[in-house]
Formats: sequence, C-alpha cells, structure tokens
Amino acid sequence: MAKAAPQVGIVSLGCPKALVDSERILTKLRADGYAISGTYNGADVVIVNTCGFLDSAKIESLEAIGEALDENGRVIVTGCLGADESVIRDVHPDVLSVSGPHQYETVVAAVHEAAPPVTNPFQDVVPPEGIRLTPRHYAYLKISEGCNQRCSFCIIPSMRGDLVSRPASHVIAEAERLVDAGVQELLMVSQDTGAYGTDLKYAKSTYKDWTTPARITDLCRVIGSFGAWVRLHYIYPYPHIDSLIPLMAEGVILPYLDIPFQHASPTVLKAMRRPAHQETTLGRIKQWQADCPNLAIRSTFIVGFPGETEEDFSKLLQWLEAAELDRVGCFKYEDVDGAAANDLPGHVDEEEKDERWERLMETQRRISAKKMEARIGHIFNVMIDEVDVDGAIGRTYADAPEIDSLVYVAGANDLTIGERIPVRITHANDYDLFGVVTEGSSTAATN
Repeated sequence: MAKAAPQVGIVSLGCPKALVDSERILTKLRADGYAISGTYNGADVVIVNTCGFLDSAKIESLEAIGEALDENGRVIVTGCLGADESVIRDVHPDVLSVSGPHQYETVVAAVHEAAPPVTNPFQDVVPPEGIRLTPRHYAYLKISEGCNQRCSFCIIPSMRGDLVSRPASHVIAEAERLVDAGVQELLMVSQDTGAYGTDLKYAKSTYKDWTTPARITDLCRVIGSFGAWVRLHYIYPYPHIDSLIPLMAEGVILPYLDIPFQHASPTVLKAMRRPAHQETTLGRIKQWQADCPNLAIRSTFIVGFPGETEEDFSKLLQWLEAAELDRVGCFKYEDVDGAAANDLPGHVDEEEKDERWERLMETQRRISAKKMEARIGHIFNVMIDEVDVDGAIGRTYADAPEIDSLVYVAGANDLTIGERIPVRITHANDYDLFGVVTEGSSTAATN
C-alpha cells in the first residue's frame, strides 16, 4: 500500500506579490509529491509567509507564527519579515527554518527536511498553471521582483533587492496557461510595474509567434489579446505611462490605473523622495481622463509624514478635490525599522494623524459618492465573484478584487462565478453599486 503524501499547510500574509510567492512555493511542493492541507491539524509542517513592511504587519506576522506553533508545532517561516532572522528567533526560537522573500529553494529544502517527500508519479499531478491561492477566475501575474526606487519611508529594496524583470516570453507563457485554465482576470503586479524591463534594456524574447520587448506597453498588448481582463497594479508615475492610456481606450487592457501618489505637497514629496511635480501630474491625469473617459484611477496616500504641516495637508486635500480619483486608500505614517524617514525632523503626533486621516477620508467619501451616483442608469459588464440564494456580488472594470467597490446584483442566484454579465445600475451608496441583470451592450468601456 502506497505511503500517504506528507501534508503542507500555508499561511500567506501581506501583499499580492507575497501571495504569488506562496503560490510558487506550493506549486513546487505539489510537484515534489506533497499534498496541501487547509488545517493546522492535518499538516505535517506549516509555512508562514510573512509581511514586514510596517510595525503592524510585523506584529500580525509574529502572531501568525505563534498561532501556527501553538496549533501545529512544526513551522517554517519565509517572506519579508524573514529577511532579519533575529526578529523572528527572538520571539519564536523554535521555528524550523527562516528565510527571506522569494527564497523558494530554501523553503522547499526546509520542507523536505521536516517532512521528506513520497514520490508517486501516478498521483503527483500539477496543473499547467500551477497551484493558486486565489479563486479560479482571477490570478496575480508577477512580472518582476524588487525595486530601484529609494522612497524614504520604504525598506522594500533592502528586503527584496533591486529590480529584476522576468523575460517577456516567460510572462506571456504564464499568462496563456492561466487563461487556458479558465482565468478570466489577470492582475499584473510587481513592486514597480511601470519600470518593467528597464533592467533588461527592454530585451526581446520569443514565445510561440510573439517576439516581444520587455516593455510594459508591448507586454500588455500581447497579454491583452488573450481575452481576459488585464488589470495593472502599482504603477510609478513615469512619463512613459502615458503610452498605456491608448491601450486602455482601445479595450486591450482595463481602463484602470493603480498609482500610489502618496502626497501632493512638493515639500512632503521631496522628503519622501517621490516625484514632486504634482501640478504637472494633475495635468497628466486630466489628459488621461480626456483620452480615456472611462479611466478609473486608484491611489494611496500617507498622512502625518514627518514635517507635514497643516499647509501641506491642505494642499493634499485641494489636490484630491481637483484630481477626482475613483478609489483612494490612506495610511497614517509610522516608522519602519531601517527606513530613512525615521530620522526626519518634525514627527506628527498621533492625534493629529488621526484627525488628518478622518478629513482625507471624508473628502474622498464625497468624491466617491458623486462618482457612484453618476453610474446610476448605466450598464456595466460585471465580473461575478460570489453567488448565493439572495443574488450575486461582482465587480466592474473599475474595481480590483478585495480592495475596491462591489456590485450587488439582486435576484441573480443562477449566475456562475467568473462570468461576465451586463448589469444596469439602479442605485448606489458612497462606495458600492446595486443593479439588475439586463440585456444589451454596456454603456461604458468595460471590456
């Protein structure tokens, strides 16, 4: 009688880039004959893929490691927090192994040592698209690792290194496998998606009939031809990003830009080591919106950055009112071990941070409410994410999974997850839409 395959559990924390790391680890382990456990009790060993960007993320990661140790006892740690092994060992000395981000071979070797694999060529089958931790109808497609920017509040380059882009042929091949497996939405991610290929000097590579430069626009044009929604995340506002807008207007990729502007005051942006020409950026946004009227822009901002004055914050609010972004997230500044911003003068007290956060989110709430109300009466193609007896929940092209708005479709309990259907919007609140399934084509460019 064949020996049962050892079981591996995984806890994946942090951003979508870390989720892709977890998927790659599981894909390799599945190829090595391991089974995947959804519970602590059923696992022979547990991997915790950590986040270490903010103190709150570090606390969450250490708590997750502690829980895994309590529930299972055999724990392997990887990810961003693992870049400094002492941080983990000081709190949890009994973990089996510690490694940093995207160190797949180290993690797999640690699993092999903790629970040796049992190879069975008749049972060890890995799907061509690999093991994924997202729902079947969407997937994250990582196009590069690391970052060449040196923002003063960020330590990602010290944890994940400088930019290393994947050849275009590798990305295109993975995208095709995912779409062939039924994926309806590809979310292209990296730490700095707009910088893709600069380290390769935009070198061309060939996959099937495509010989493609490692340039974000060329990559999008090929992958956009596969029929799935293609959504871009984490775009630094380089000048060449303007060239993506025609692809969005043509429907090649979704008219959706995720650009973390972080602030609008030139003084604060200079201290952040970010582009400090927000007046020019505002003009570019208006041009993008003119060239692609259905463009949705998501961004994040930091309030309470060291040295931020009331005048700086007022400039940020005024800029938001003028830019009219569709989706906005806001973080209250906090020190990060090793970040240059820790040593800047003029740290803002917590009460002031809270007050500014509230004011920014109220400003954005009013902007969002106005934009959502304008969608009433229009028809949008909606990607269905959930279905139950009451109806369905989905997203428009303007909404990334888990972070943006939702569309609640009444009475549509016969739909299929991953299906794209036309929905007429009947009413809205500040952030979400409500509608009914309808006939006919959409009245907005929604792919």
